[in-house]
Amino acid sequence: MKRIALLLFIALLIHKTYAQAEPANYNVAVTKFKQFYNGGQIDSIFNMFSPDLRSTLPLEKFEPTTAQLRSQFGDLQKTEFVKFDGSLAVYKAIFKSNTFLLNLSLSPQNKLNGVFLSPYIESSTTNSPVVKESTAVKESAAVSPSPATVKLNPPVNASGDPDVLESPILLKTLSGQIAGTLAMPAKAEGKVPLVIIVGDAGPTDRNGNNEKAGINGNTYKLLAVGLAKNGIASVRYDKRLVGESVSQEKEKELRIDDYSDDAVSLIIMLNDDQRFSKIILFGHGEGALVCMMASQDQPIKGYISAEGSGEQADKVLLDGMKNKPQYQQDEFKAVMDSLRKGKTIDNVDPAIYYIARPSIQPFLMSWCRISPLRGIKSIKVPVLLIQGATDLSVPESNGEKLKKAKSDANLLIIKRMNHILKDAPADEDQNLATYDKPDLPLSPTLVPGIVEFINKLK
Repeated sequence: MKRIALLLFIALLIHKTYAQAEPANYNVAVTKFKQFYNGGQIDSIFNMFSPDLRSTLPLEKFEPTTAQLRSQFGDLQKTEFVKFDGSLAVYKAIFKSNTFLLNLSLSPQNKLNGVFLSPYIESSTTNSPVVKESTAVKESAAVSPSPATVKLNPPVNASGDPDVLESPILLKTLSGQIAGTLAMPAKAEGKVPLVIIVGDAGPTDRNGNNEKAGINGNTYKLLAVGLAKNGIASVRYDKRLVGESVSQEKEKELRIDDYSDDAVSLIIMLNDDQRFSKIILFGHGEGALVCMMASQDQPIKGYISAEGSGEQADKVLLDGMKNKPQYQQDEFKAVMDSLRKGKTIDNVDPAIYYIARPSIQPFLMSWCRISPLRGIKSIKVPVLLIQGATDLSVPESNGEKLKKAKSDANLLIIKRMNHILKDAPADEDQNLATYDKPDLPLSPTLVPGIVEFINKLK
């Protein structure tokens, strides 16, 4: 499974303790790591891995990501010890062209249990790095850049609404950049809650539009305005490889974990912004699954799933083909059967290229392995499940399945709301007609339900 991070690492609990001096075994480990990294001896770094980490990140997956890191940022010129908490040592890692925090965790046998990069944030008053306390090491953590590469421009009334101030936001990652929009309440006093809006499947942009799917409803833009009018800020962004979010990756290299990595990077960056009192993840459709993945051990206070599926993606995709000709159903089923075995198929009927072309199959494989019902159980913060009763893509039963798996979740079923969060009849033609009406308002029950949930969070 591909990552944009320097390494993937196993999940491991880190207990918060008082900072300690640098342990000698960690000094040895970081010295060896620097030596092997600069010498291009990737296999020697791999030999430092614990057995668990080796199984999580085999050499054939670790080698290209490390080579990419060295190609982009050059040699690791210097490491400076910052702190040691429990079982995690943090170092300021000065590469030739950027600076990060290098985090190391060792097993009792002094083998690497975890190693990952996180943002380096320098205090403007002390010239020392600001390090957030970690609660756990997350398997799909992303590498984020130092704040010098993050651009926050002055807010303007770009939304056209006097109650909302919008400004562009840019997050640079190892593979490119994520571009989005920060919407702030114009009359905000003190800190305000922040919602990170994570978009639905396909080439969905920051406003919730997907030209290829015929969607032009401005759903996320309308949501951002509605939240701002209620004193809640939001960040919405173009998905990777969409709009202004550019990447060196090609479609064949994309995995659902990449979307999770982008969300995690935004959480890390925005958590240090003193304008915000708390962070809440809002995932729409596929974005609900991405948010499940990104929420693990991150400093968020709430999780909202809107039209999130309670079924694994392979079943959803197969069900979506039932109205297609039988030969297309059979062809697609053959592709999915092969992907379940870990094998892609190059010769695909052109009729199903839109959903099963060879370049998208690795993404489908990564998507289908995630179980929403297991994921929802693992979320430790308050949960709001939103389900529209006239959603043609995700039936109402999905919200009920997620609620059953997470009994303490709040379930909000909106009677006339469809998949793009607008009121629509059950009739298919009339329902789909709303997808191309950007001025049609959101379902009137939606924003009040979200605001009520957020206002109750501690």
